[in-house]
Amino acid sequence: MQRVYDFLKKAETYYLATIDGDQPRVRPFGTIHAFEGRLYIQTGKAKPVSRQIAANPKVELCAFRDGTWLRVACELVEDDRAEARKAMLDAYPDLRAMYDENDGNTQVFYMQNATATISSFTSAPVVIRF
Repeated sequence: MQRVYDFLKKAETYYLATIDGDQPRVRPFGTIHAFEGRLYIQTGKAKPVSRQIAANPKVELCAFRDGTWLRVACELVEDDRAEARKAMLDAYPDLRAMYDENDGNTQVFYMQNATATISSFTSAPVVIRF
């Protein structure tokens, strides 16, 4: 899991894919946080992505850096504890201009049943499950 976290932190931006009915939706994300032994992402409950995850928590994310790409297929599980939201916002203080752990909008999810694949054109894929 640490290798996945490190890759995503260094990449800074990854792309999260969800399903909206029968239409895939992909958008850039920048939040990744290790908290209590799990990898977390953050969004707002008012956003369509939140509704899409609620309808189907199976997502995939993809990031690219230095000729290598990472894909993570997982299920997202909401952690509705204030301390989980606070940990994320403390890790990304710039988000506090838009979010607060007690605003009723901030939402964090952890990855469950995750399979990460690190690939490049020059090396065999590395598969990490967490």
